[in-house]
Formats: sequence, C-alpha cells, structure tokens
Amino acid sequence: MKIFLLLSSFLVVFIFCSCLNKESISTAQKDKPLITYVNPFIGTGGHGHTYPGATMPFGMMQLSPDTRLNGWDGCSGYHYSDEYIYGFSHTRLSGTGVSDYGDILLMPTNEIVFNNGADGKKGYRAHFSHDNEIAQPGYYAVYFDSTKIDVELTVSKRSGIHKYIFPKNSKQIVILDLEHRDEVIDSKVNMYSNTEIGGYRHSKS
Repeated sequence: MKIFLLLSSFLVVFIFCSCLNKESISTAQKDKPLITYVNPFIGTGGHGHTYPGATMPFGMMQLSPDTRLNGWDGCSGYHYSDEYIYGFSHTRLSGTGVSDYGDILLMPTNEIVFNNGADGKKGYRAHFSHDNEIAQPGYYAVYFDSTKIDVELTVSKRSGIHKYIFPKNSKQIVILDLEHRDEVIDSKVNMYSNTEIGGYRHSKS
C-alpha cells in the first residue's frame, strides 16, 4: 500500500512538472530598491521589544524615540501603543527581554522644565500621533502636536544626528537628561563653548 501511494505521488508530481511550459514562467522583477520594503515598526507592538528609530549595521548608535521608561514591554524604550515621547536616546537593545541602555537623552521643547512628566505633572514629554511619524532604514521623523516641533533623526557609524524645527517666534530649548531610565552611577557634562558640550554617563545596567 505504501509503495502504491509513493508511486502515485511520484506520478502526479511528474505529470504536473511535465505540463509546465518553461516559457510561461517569468522571474520576479525588482521594480524598486529592496530597502524600501523594510518597515521598522514591525515588532514595536505586543511583546516584540523592537524600536523604529535610526540605526545602521554594526553602528554604535541606535537613535530612537523613548515612549516608555520601564516595564517588560518597554525594553527597547518604545512601544507602539504609547502616545507620548520623552525624548530621543542614543543607545538601546532590540528584541530582548531585559531593559538596558537608553543613554544620553535629548528632547526639544518650548520651555525649561526639568521634570519628564511621567508622574503626571508638567514635564518635557510631548504628545504625538502615528499619523505624523515616519520610520525608514536609517531615518526617523515625528511631529509633536503638543509643542508644534518637527524632529528628524539619522545616524552615521559612530554618531547620532538630530534636526529640530521649532515654531516661528517660539523658544528653542533642548533638554539633555543624563538620568533617563536606568539608575545612574556617575555622569558629567563639560561646556567647551556655546556650541559644543561633552561628557559621559555611567549607569547600573
């Protein structure tokens, strides 16, 4: 019985293959660069633990928005179900089950507020909509509807590059938060000039 079934299957496959016209088979044509098919938002919801921000293969920076400060689903710093962004930090892990990094957070705002707003009080976090959010390989952009600020992010091999467009006649302030997310052991900021600062952050994780 098994031999009969095997022979029958082979016969069906043989007949099917012999009926195919080689001239009717066309190979798939690439009509645009393959990178345009990449969707960085995949995995940013549920328990995916990924982030949509700008990064590059083997690069040092993973520059992306931070929408969540703690919790298992906030491991990457971003979760698609959130509606507030606390800023843009430069390092993070993707697809892990543990939180780490989230170092060197910058956030553009219209006023000086040193509270991030996670406690429900006034803070520098800003509201956004996914309708005003773009994520492409190596590029991220978002518009804050609460502060009317446009943000664009990209990276090079060892740096993160920010572009902020503020509303006309508004204050232009950028918050640097070295205490963001993880427990900080030591941090320092040096002012070298009106356009250059440097420093470091050592955190527990």
